[in-house]
Amino acid sequence: MPSTDIGIDLGTASILVYVRGKGVVLKEPSVVAFDRDNNKIKAIGEEARLMLGRTPGNVVAIRPLRKGVISDYTVTEKMLKYFIQKAIGRMSFRKPRISVCVPSSVTEVEKKAVEDATYQAGAREVFLIDEPLAAAIGAGIDISRPCGNMIVDIGGGTCDVAVISLDGIVVSSSVKVAGDDFDDAIIKYVRKKHNLLIGERTAEDIKINIGTAVERPEQKVMEVKGRDLITGLPKTVRVTSEETREALKEATSQIVDVVHSVLERTPPELAADVVDRGIVLTGGGALLGGLEELIEAKTGINTVTAEDPMAAVAIGTGKFVELTASNGKLEN
Repeated sequence: MPSTDIGIDLGTASILVYVRGKGVVLKEPSVVAFDRDNNKIKAIGEEARLMLGRTPGNVVAIRPLRKGVISDYTVTEKMLKYFIQKAIGRMSFRKPRISVCVPSSVTEVEKKAVEDATYQAGAREVFLIDEPLAAAIGAGIDISRPCGNMIVDIGGGTCDVAVISLDGIVVSSSVKVAGDDFDDAIIKYVRKKHNLLIGERTAEDIKINIGTAVERPEQKVMEVKGRDLITGLPKTVRVTSEETREALKEATSQIVDVVHSVLERTPPELAADVVDRGIVLTGGGALLGGLEELIEAKTGINTVTAEDPMAAVAIGTGKFVELTASNGKLEN
């Protein structure tokens, strides 16, 4: 019986699992709710995300991955095991072959931690693939040809920028500024401007609904509930999309700077290809309104977002196993 091939996008904000022949079968937040009293896991994924900021003292909702790196090894391992079993069911007799993507800037030690956790979670073989490569494959780019493609993958914890040619990364850079930092920036801004304390989930809602990286002719407005820092009582304020642009200015300009620095280091032939073919954005952070316009305005290069930016890395990771299998590098 052939074993299952699985691709896992082990993200700071969410985990996506791709099963060969089925596509992306699971997408859940990488959050684990943990009971401190008896050291038991109470909930994993979406169920645990709903508990963020709403738990009693003995239960903590934690994210075992920070900035694209495992910060809590045991919990990550349990979370992986749970998601793998949920994705393939318990029917599989042979252990699956799993490829996991890692940010391009991780160290050998961090890679080893991901590998070990995946083996512990029940893998027969583990392959690690750089996030920008997975993102490019998932975005439908033929990376085997000798021409330059630029990928900007903005996840929850890291933003990876790379120029890819001939199945490899030519120039890359990574910055630990991404979706989570957008949320933090909104929390800080609302606290400073409106004296209102809001939580992570509310900040994320603001980002998704009215967040923008460029000035818009028409303003979007959203009512936000939180705690008034002066009276200590609940309060509702109106936040506009222009305010989110203000709040996110620093984070978005850091992403633009990384794109710039990679372009500066790109060999001239490949840089010419990038100008022709444009820049492709992937990852959940790419969904921030106006981000492509901002990058295009600052670089002068046509910028587009991949068809399904959230799932691109997971699809690419899964297809990577298929590609290596069909190249005869792996035997079933």
